[in-house]
Amino acid sequence: MYLKCHRRIKDGKEHRYWSIAEKKRCCGGKIVDRHVIYLGEINDSQRESWTRCIEAFEDSGKRTRQLALFPADKPLPDHASEFGVQVCLSQFRLHRPRQWGACWVFMVLWKKLGLDAFWKDRLQVSRQGTQWYHVLVTLCAYRWIDPGSEWRLHRLWFEQSAMGDLLGEDFALVAKDKLYRCLDKLVAHKNDLFTHLRERWIDLFDASFDVLLYDLTSTYFESDPPEKAEDKRRFGYSRDKRSDCVQVVIALVVTPEGFPLAYEVLPGNTQDKTTLKDFLQRIEGQYGKARRIWVMDRGIPTEETLEAMRKSDPPTQYLVGTPKGRLSKLESELLECEWQQARPSVNVKLLPKQDELYVFVESKNRVQKERAMRRRKLKKLWKRLGELQQQRPTYETLLMKLGGAKKEAGRVAWGLVDIQLPELPDKKDQKRRVDFTYHLNKDKLRKAIKREGRYLLRSNLTKTDPSKLWEYYLQLTEVEEAFKNLKGDLGIRPIFHQLEGRIEAHIFVSFVAYCVQVTLKAILKSKAPGLTPRQVRDKFSGIQMLDVHFPTNDGHELVFTRYTQPEKDHQILLSQLGWQLPEQPKPRITAKREIQM
Repeated sequence: MYLKCHRRIKDGKEHRYWSIAEKKRCCGGKIVDRHVIYLGEINDSQRESWTRCIEAFEDSGKRTRQLALFPADKPLPDHASEFGVQVCLSQFRLHRPRQWGACWVFMVLWKKLGLDAFWKDRLQVSRQGTQWYHVLVTLCAYRWIDPGSEWRLHRLWFEQSAMGDLLGEDFALVAKDKLYRCLDKLVAHKNDLFTHLRERWIDLFDASFDVLLYDLTSTYFESDPPEKAEDKRRFGYSRDKRSDCVQVVIALVVTPEGFPLAYEVLPGNTQDKTTLKDFLQRIEGQYGKARRIWVMDRGIPTEETLEAMRKSDPPTQYLVGTPKGRLSKLESELLECEWQQARPSVNVKLLPKQDELYVFVESKNRVQKERAMRRRKLKKLWKRLGELQQQRPTYETLLMKLGGAKKEAGRVAWGLVDIQLPELPDKKDQKRRVDFTYHLNKDKLRKAIKREGRYLLRSNLTKTDPSKLWEYYLQLTEVEEAFKNLKGDLGIRPIFHQLEGRIEAHIFVSFVAYCVQVTLKAILKSKAPGLTPRQVRDKFSGIQMLDVHFPTNDGHELVFTRYTQPEKDHQILLSQLGWQLPEQPKPRITAKREIQM
């Protein structure tokens, strides 16, 4: 180990930052730097202290040689006096515990999806011997198991996991420049991957792609706006409530079972209604024309896009939610329609208009849920307004606190209350305490109660069962679940990259990890219903791998690399899923001061 200096120029002044690094000897005699700990900016005396500490840990390795092993409690045979050693079984030690179970589960799912064959043909070994395929597997496993930055993967995670053991690699695999360089090789194969995954999901789960769910989300960057006009990082409507940050928009198409068909990264200022036309053409260009049903939320299609979908050959079928403003326009016509029971808790009204069918849906379960949400928020807002009325803050403070109350209450609850503010005082009077009044708008409340749990859907599927249309629309939650997984379990944000190409590659790796997650979800649905992918992943994470060292009388060590025996709950899961753990690795002989492999 040694102290490594990093020099930075800030405001014309040189700053020196230090970290402890070590040289790791890998296969083929290569030596790779590993950053052990970051020390920040330290003075000369602190530097000398760290240097003395490092020198205390320095050791030199010894070459290994072939030996004959005998128990320590028995004398060596005469014929083995020159090459035999005695193993001290009572002095064994445990070294380097690392997470093995979740890594192994990932490899099982990876191979089940056929991603090993797909990527080995496309990521060839470099002339320097770099296994780019193994780098990609490590990046995707890291994103699925314990997501973070590539720097953290290099500095901590790889050696705390058993990916090196499963891939037959050492630390040279995750030299930080290799992780970034691997990202540069991925996005070119995106469309081929979409086609491959579609075929695998049909083979594995008999997946159907007749109904497609389409939605968009955004992910932000805590970085300066890019200078290039063609860069996709732009300010726009942020679904993450971070309008102060640049972002990109992600458009995603999934099936009702959650299998993603395709995605696209769009500029951060892209409007939802401008995306659908290009995506329809992209899907048709890659998979051909077919009678697909597109299910979307309101705000995505425009009137022109819907007209083009109806006139296409064959017609592109759709089901889309409509804004509440359209419900007001059709209210008088809907009043004349009769209620029909589509399901035990769902009633519908059907209103045919030209080539379309409007379906007014009333769900009793949604009525109860939305009414409870509205009551809770309105009650909290009413209490907050009462507190502000008693406090009598200044005019400026009152406006800020009302803004905070509006944000917390939401648009629906806030719209039910009428607030009368005092007249704007002169500048000299703005710090004087003021009074305000508020009251409940009962007309708006009655209208809100009538619309709770009620939706107006629009479709050109005029001959489809209304209950089926409602079921299609409810399946939009699968897209929301996909975005939730990408942003939550798979840690797609924050994004630390500064190059646009690597930003797209980061999203690509997250997409591949999500495909692994969806595959596990589909397997559990048929073999272990009730369990979630996260629960299975966390459960198998309890299986650790460690090195058991048995010293010998002449300074060598016998090393057994072993994963811990599965507990009863692991065995039940393995039996239910039809998986079988691999054999334990073979033991090896090494020097007492072992070179890490």
